[in-house]
Amino acid sequence: MAKVFTLAEVSEHNNSKDCWLVIGGKVYDVTKFLEDHPGGDEVIISSTGKDATDDFEDVGHSSSAKAMMDEFLVGEIDASTIPSKKSYTPPKQPHYNQDKTSEFIVKLLQFLVPLIILGLAVGLRFYTKSEA
Repeated sequence: MAKVFTLAEVSEHNNSKDCWLVIGGKVYDVTKFLEDHPGGDEVIISSTGKDATDDFEDVGHSSSAKAMMDEFLVGEIDASTIPSKKSYTPPKQPHYNQDKTSEFIVKLLQFLVPLIILGLAVGLRFYTKSEA
């Protein structure tokens, strides 16, 4: 019969000299594997103290990596000690106006057209005054 650990007990093993992980409801002592892990020991150590199943699955480990896990198995996790996952709700975003470029052009023209007319008027006034 496998030994059952709480998440608090597993969380105490969170450094390079003593490192345990929870993956798929099972507890693994991966201390000896830290040096050999292709992703480095920091990746594994950052997954301690929580259910690392999602972290493990997201990477897409090979079948040989999954088979290797059996030699590090030390027990099972008491599922009632793992906090329930909070579902992510994205913050409310303001309505996106897809036509922002035309809005920018209109504002730019509202600024530039009067300046161009003023420039033409001053230039015309200067030109007609110098001929007279």
